[in-house]
Amino acid sequence: MTFEEILPRLKEGEKIIRKGWSGCEIGVIIVNEAVYEGKTVTPHFLIQTSDEGYSMFSPTVCDILAEDWQVVV
Repeated sequence: MTFEEILPRLKEGEKIIRKGWSGCEIGVIIVNEAVYEGKTVTPHFLIQTSDEGYSMFSPTVCDILAEDWQVVV
């Protein structure tokens, strides 16, 4: 799937991943509502990896143009 095709699924709460990634990536999620130190945090992507837990994710141009996105089942 393309990023444009998978984005609605991500917005619905599903976890996504690229087939072409190395293997330590577990998936990308979107966080729509969060609060930190009493202040609202804007929506953002997190990526879960097998060795580090969650960290911020910003898709690269290669990620956006890729056609190997899939929903994690």
